[in-house]
This record gives sequence, C-alpha cells and structure tokens, in this order.
Amino acid sequence: MKLFPTGHATHPQWRMAAALVLAQLRAQMALPDYASAPTLGLLYITDHYANEAQALLDYLSAELPEVTDWSGTVGVGVSANNAEYFDEPALSVMLLDVPADQYRVFSGVAPLPAHAPHAGTGFVAHTALVHADGHTPDLTELLAEMAARTDTGYLFGGLSASRTASVQFAVGGDGNMAGQGGASGVFDGGLSGVAFGAGVSLVSRVTQGCQPVGPLHTITAAQDNVVLALDGEPALDVLLDTLQVSLDGGDPQPALRKVRATLAGLVNAGEQPQGQRRTGHFGADTRVRHILGLDGSRRGVALADHVEPGMHLAFCQRNVAAARADLMRICAEIREELSPEELEPAPMLSSDAPGGLDAAPGAATPAGAQPPIGRRICGAIYVSCSGRGGPHFGGPSAELQIVRHALGDVPLAGFFAGGEIAHHHLYGYTGVLTVFVDGEPSPS
Repeated sequence: MKLFPTGHATHPQWRMAAALVLAQLRAQMALPDYASAPTLGLLYITDHYANEAQALLDYLSAELPEVTDWSGTVGVGVSANNAEYFDEPALSVMLLDVPADQYRVFSGVAPLPAHAPHAGTGFVAHTALVHADGHTPDLTELLAEMAARTDTGYLFGGLSASRTASVQFAVGGDGNMAGQGGASGVFDGGLSGVAFGAGVSLVSRVTQGCQPVGPLHTITAAQDNVVLALDGEPALDVLLDTLQVSLDGGDPQPALRKVRATLAGLVNAGEQPQGQRRTGHFGADTRVRHILGLDGSRRGVALADHVEPGMHLAFCQRNVAAARADLMRICAEIREELSPEELEPAPMLSSDAPGGLDAAPGAATPAGAQPPIGRRICGAIYVSCSGRGGPHFGGPSAELQIVRHALGDVPLAGFFAGGEIAHHHLYGYTGVLTVFVDGEPSPS
C-alpha cells in the first residue's frame, strides 16, 4: 500500500470547504509516495454540514469518479493530522489504498452476511470499521452480532454525534451496492461501515480518558441498571466513602457535586481486569459509564448500563494528565509493534495486547514467521469522544498534536463521536486509534 491521500478544511459554505479538500487530495495523488487511484473514501463532516450531506457526497463523488466506495458519518468535530475542527463547519477526507477484493462497504440495507463464506469462495470479513446511530435499539447486541460476522471479532469506530441530522455515508460499487436499491448513500439509524479482509494489515488500540479514584470492587447485588452492593456493602455507602463525602445533615450540594463529577468503570463478569491493578489506569476491558442517580431507599447507585452480580466496578473521574499519558502510551505501543527491537513471531491476534488488535496479512505470513521490521503507516483513523478534544488536553488540537508527535507525519482522518467502538464494546471518554500499515518493510 502507498500513503493514503487526505484533505481537510473549514468554511461556512460546504462547497468551498470541499473544493479545498479536493485540491489537497489531487496534489497528493500526483506524488509518487501516495496512492494515485484509490477506490475507497472515508468522509467525516461536522454537524454544521449534516443537512447538506447528500449534496456534499454527490459533489465529491462526481469530482472523484475513481472513488467508487464511500463510508463515514457526522461528529461534533472532525480530526486530521495535527488538527481538529471542533464545533465549526468542517470536513475531513481520507482515500484508502486498499485492494478492491479486501474490503466491503456495508449498511442496514446491504449488511455483511451473517455467516462468512468458506475460504476461497468470496470475501471474508476480518475486521470492520463501524459507524452507528446511538439511538438504535439494542445497539450493544447489534455490535456483538456484527463482531461475530468477522473472523477476529474486532470492530473499531464510533457513534454519530450531531445536533442536527445524524447521517451516515455508505456507498459501494459506484452506488450499486447489492441490496441497496435506490438508496443514495446517505442513511440515518442503524449501522454502516467498511469490513476489511485479512490482507489489510491493521494495528488498533484503545486509550481511556478516566482514572480510578478508588479500588476495584466486585458487584455482589444488582437489579437492571442499579448497583445495590459492592463487596457485600451497600453501593451508595461505598461511593460516598470513596469520595469522602456524606449526604447526612447540612447542605448536600457539595457531596452531590462530587458525585456528578464521578463515573463508573465496568468490567464484565468472568473477565479478569487488566489495567488497573498493574498500572493504576484502566485497561481496554473497562467501559466507563455515567452515574444516573442515587437510590436512597435501597442504598444503590444507578448507572447508564445494565449491571449484574460478578461484574467488577471502580469509580473514576476524568483526568487530563491520565488521558495524555494513556494516549502517548498507545501511540508508543503502536510504534513498537511496527518497529520491534527484537524479532518475535507475529500472531494474528496479540494475546498480550488487550487494548486492541494486531492483524497481519492472513495468508502472507506462515506460522512462526518473523514480522517485517519498520513497516510504514499508510494512514490512520482516530475516533475520539466528543467530551475529549483539544480543550480537554490543554488547548486547540492538543489531542491530535500528541498523536502526531508520537506517530509522525502520517495521513489521518477521524471524528469526535457520541461513543466509541472497539472490540465488540461501546465505550465513553475514550479514543480508538487504528493504523493501516504496509505489509512490506518501509525504507529506513
């Protein structure tokens, strides 16, 4: 693969912004290191352009006829290499140099097959980039079902975030996607995205934006979304003790303010928590959820997720320093994965990397073979929480500057989401960074 052409711009008029992006894409496509005829495009727009999504997609499709497949969605912000556009009219585009037989665009009207075909009989999904509407019923179950349609079970992506229309882009085969009928490529609701085959080499990691403020507990009693007991103690009492506040007597507002600034990190029953006990930070197995309310009569704590006995829970708070450190950590892990100091076998799914996926080209590397050294990053997708962004990291574009400082000047596109998708889970306050790498060693 060659480098992926990218373009990004802001302008009150979408057509002017799109023209600026096209100029950047065409200039890069004329350079020898960049793909000259990519067929897959990713389009991310801020919600300022959401009502003009169809016209914008039609314009880009007409100006880039070689790009026959499109995917993307809307966010309250979009990202590019070293830059973010937050709460302003903008778009970010990346054209992927991926073989046509190694990807499939899917949507609600043209879903991935429920059962992957046998090897040699058709496209087999290995991983998938997923865009979803957060208001979709049973979304958690749908993501698990989607993950089951891939060989690795690994998804990456995020939920649309918009104050106007929540749109998704899904165009396959110049608009003639099987099952799509007369659909024009702009959808709302459900899931859409791009599935990638085993020949597309990816490295993906999840970075958390919260830090535990107390020990890890085991949920010993729960009903629906209410945690009733932690380690046999009333959950509300454990929360108040952790925050060192009381609701008894006097003004309860200081205590309630602390509770409102607190969230809960959940780990599924039967899963061994990976990050907190070892590093003091959450691992990718932890899903951060809001505290919705306090149940005084049952001494319970209501969360924005279903809970059950056996799950693990740690109360946490958003922490800028922890978020910066964790983002730098995953970037360092990715760099180390691509340029290991010592040769080691490269498994399809790394057992010692719970934060993400290491997917090497399927048939290209025999068992026990040595991984290529210094593989080049051809492009990156970064999906970050709409509650993060530059202001959370200390200044405009600070989050993307951390990524660029760690990974270098690599093509990047992404958006600020209403929830992030990794593995088969839905996260909050996280970033999901996925890089596409050349299967061959890059020049030193």
